[in-house]
Amino acid sequence: MSAQTRPRFDFPLRTRLFIDGCWCVPETRRRLPVVDPSTEETIVEVEVGGPADVDCAVRAASRALRAWKQTSGAQRAGFLRAIARGAEAHGERLAALQSLNNGKPIAESRIDVGDVVATFDYYADLAETLDRAEQEVAIPSSDHRAVIRREPAGVAALIVPWNFPMVTTAWKLAPALAAGCTVVLKPSEFTPLPELELAAIVERAGLPPGVFNVVTGTGTEVGAALTTHPLVSKVSFTGSTAVGEQVMKAAAQSIKGVSLELGGKSSIVVFADADLDLAVDLVTGGAFFNAGQMCSATSRVLVERPLAEALIARLADRVARTVVGDPFASGVQMGPLTNRAQYERVQRFIARGKTDGASLVVQGAAPEGAGLFVQPTMFVDLPVDSAVWREEIFGPVLCVRSFETEDEAIATANDTEFGLVATVVTRDEARGQRVAAALQAGVVWINTPQLIFPQTSWGGYKKSSIGRELGPFGLAAFQEVKQILSAARPV
Repeated sequence: MSAQTRPRFDFPLRTRLFIDGCWCVPETRRRLPVVDPSTEETIVEVEVGGPADVDCAVRAASRALRAWKQTSGAQRAGFLRAIARGAEAHGERLAALQSLNNGKPIAESRIDVGDVVATFDYYADLAETLDRAEQEVAIPSSDHRAVIRREPAGVAALIVPWNFPMVTTAWKLAPALAAGCTVVLKPSEFTPLPELELAAIVERAGLPPGVFNVVTGTGTEVGAALTTHPLVSKVSFTGSTAVGEQVMKAAAQSIKGVSLELGGKSSIVVFADADLDLAVDLVTGGAFFNAGQMCSATSRVLVERPLAEALIARLADRVARTVVGDPFASGVQMGPLTNRAQYERVQRFIARGKTDGASLVVQGAAPEGAGLFVQPTMFVDLPVDSAVWREEIFGPVLCVRSFETEDEAIATANDTEFGLVATVVTRDEARGQRVAAALQAGVVWINTPQLIFPQTSWGGYKKSSIGRELGPFGLAAFQEVKQILSAARPV
């Protein structure tokens, strides 16, 4: 494609830490190259924070907490709406940085910006209800009055991943601020650029110094320092299950509150009566959106045997015709993977699948030469003990198996250590609801793409989650509950 296709950034890229209301250089004096996954060229170098910078940011957040938690819900709502309007006003800039740094097609990045705006607007509405948060509880005593209060948890450490920069941040930051918490955010070292631009929007919203802080750097230094800092009361982490285990162990040293959004290995169940066109769209969308780099990827396709041949043929054609390329090019449906380590991991899984007894392998095309582009790949009838069938790949790899009965489909879908999401495709409304109820997953879609509304919930069963994000559950994750019992009449 021509060089003119890629956007020109006529504004300075943010590269510094944001602590106590100031953009600053870390004590480490180190910098980290940020790479464009379409070319593997360095875009810019970003400052690398360390434990001393984390300590500075957490102490700033702790100082700011005293006044911030006393603000009204209506006041906090005003700040959240200002952030939402800022994200709207700079939406194209945010989307372009998302595609440049993460590699997803620009159309997907624009969806991400919309999610950010919707999330801040929703929690602004919810924040306004907090001024009526004190709730009297009926108790079996006329001599006493019981009241439940919800109060901010304190300083919150937010650790977010590289597959959905900005979106995952909004899902944590908006409810944390709405609850009255102060925040230290650690973006992924792979995708800090859209996060830092969002931080600039938050800054312009006028939050008091110290309420919101950003420390860029690695998980081993910045993430570890955040999870063990004595002034951090709450850790909210999204990432791999393996790292989530480490976060939980570290936070346990000081008994912090912990929310974890981790991995998935999810199924889409397609019954014989399904609309075939819809099924093809839902399968490919669930597997190849964001190049399959989704904890919610429904990469295990279970299809009822009478429809299996037709669905597999249609899927093979769709996979072969998937347009992979530069995220800014017209017509591109799938961009590169975000970092080299993930690229190499996915290639190893594809090689493993080819030797694990699949009866058919279909691979689409991907650009040759520079860039972390992976061919969209489909396996059919992999053994259920294959690592490709059982482990989260986080790439554009689809596995298809047929089933005979509804019970078999449910049992196979639930046969995983994860339980994040699932999709059901059927024209039978009663069956759709019945299967959804039987699936061990935190989110189930029936005949619909993976739409997520901030008013609902996000999280899963088993090793996929501890706690929930979005909806009132996301707000509650950053609140403590206090009971006050008093005499009904003055003593």
